[in-house]
Amino acid sequence: MVLMVRLFWVFFFLGFGLAVSAQDDPVLMRINGKEVLRSEFERSYNKGGTSVGAGRKALDAYVNKFIDFRLKIEAAEVAGLDTSRVFQKEQDEYRRCLIKSYLTDEETAEQEARQYYDKMKSGRRAGRVYVKHIFKYLPQNISGHTLREMESRMDSIYRALAKEGGAVPSFDACVEQFSDEKKAFWVGWLQMPVEFEDIVFGLNAGEISRPFLTPQGIHIVKVLEQQEILPFERMKDKIIRCQTRRHGMDKGTRAFVDKLKKEYHYMPDKAGIDELLAKGSTSRVLFTLDGKAYGGKEFAGFAAVYPAGTRRQLEAFTVKTILDYENSRLELKHPEFCALVQGHRDSMLLAEITDREVGKRSVVDEAGLKAYFEAHRSDFHWDEPRYKGIVLHCTTKRVAKQVRKFLKQIPEEEWMDAIRLTFNAGDTPKVRAEQGLFAPGDNAYVDELVFKGKNATPVLSFPFTAVQGRKQKGPDSWQEVREPLVTAYRNYLETHWVAKLRAAGKVEIDQEVLKTVNNH
Repeated sequence: MVLMVRLFWVFFFLGFGLAVSAQDDPVLMRINGKEVLRSEFERSYNKGGTSVGAGRKALDAYVNKFIDFRLKIEAAEVAGLDTSRVFQKEQDEYRRCLIKSYLTDEETAEQEARQYYDKMKSGRRAGRVYVKHIFKYLPQNISGHTLREMESRMDSIYRALAKEGGAVPSFDACVEQFSDEKKAFWVGWLQMPVEFEDIVFGLNAGEISRPFLTPQGIHIVKVLEQQEILPFERMKDKIIRCQTRRHGMDKGTRAFVDKLKKEYHYMPDKAGIDELLAKGSTSRVLFTLDGKAYGGKEFAGFAAVYPAGTRRQLEAFTVKTILDYENSRLELKHPEFCALVQGHRDSMLLAEITDREVGKRSVVDEAGLKAYFEAHRSDFHWDEPRYKGIVLHCTTKRVAKQVRKFLKQIPEEEWMDAIRLTFNAGDTPKVRAEQGLFAPGDNAYVDELVFKGKNATPVLSFPFTAVQGRKQKGPDSWQEVREPLVTAYRNYLETHWVAKLRAAGKVEIDQEVLKTVNNH
């Protein structure tokens, strides 16, 4: 009986909480049966740049815009655009980029990066250096005898370079002759081994180092150029990445994992961990997280793809498990994260379905473009007449007269070829021509001879200019106004597409809830 009473109150308060939540965020509309909460609409309405208190007229206009948007997204889903491999890959990549700021303690990470930056700025490591080196790779299993021989050879090269007077070899020549690496390269802090950086950041431009060893091999380095350090904001992300690469996990991530351990009641199991560290494997539980146990079986799968010592594998497995669990809960914990992911998804779907239904068709549907042009020809008349014809720059006045007379006998589309074959076939061209549709201001010679503008400067070697063509108020064909025609046709297709979606869809709006948008 006591249990029944407890369950009653649990469900009572749970139901009461849901009721309160529904009152706080009521359903504003249903579009083809799918509910749209007031909060979702408000987020879109406010993000769209509409100010609070903009008035009922602006709100009603946005309601229609929002409904059209949701109908287009549904059309994209019906078409299966959200299931394509390319779409899902792009959406996953966006989410991966977005979660970075949610899976680390950004304040701690930035503080650590700032400390490194300040240390760089105050020391010799400020900025970066452009270097070239005489480099010999040394394998890990090199014998002591071979190492001493290599060191002796590099010492000889250095002494030859450092010798004063006489025939001193050039550094570049030594690089070409002796080095396993020929190219110069930039070195910034945290990019090369510490032993390398200690040397190169201590040299001035033009200086050559003594031979020195790094885990990669043996080097003699010359600094060619030095650059000042970049501002912190441009260096911050790079410093954090480099620190993570060197030390496995930056302090921001480490601090965030510690917070999550407390939040999700992380409990290590000493017996399982001790057995794992002693034997390298275990069937015991290693730790629990939010009430779920993780043991040797899960660890073994992780360890198989993460080569390292057992203790380091366990630490990495624990961190990955905690971050994976947090990652799976981001949409529940952070409404703004959920909205960003959903917004990116909807934006991609909208762009894809609009391009399919409107964008591509408006460009390639030449029959549709022509029909639309014929039906709306008056819409494409120009504000002022244009000149359709050809500008002829000729060597003599007689040639200009001959060309004009000749062109009158053949179609316009053959003019340029006819001039090339008839007047410019020899070694010395007689005519330079420009054919097209010219508005006032497009061509100085058309402005002078057709539109009675300023005198134009004659073309050198072709001083006699004439024109052949006609003025017209509007285009002869749709190709002459293709760019504005495509825009108009796209708008036409969009209007008809939306009308079709509206006719097939069912939209219900709660007008009382609509009155409370941005007013509750």
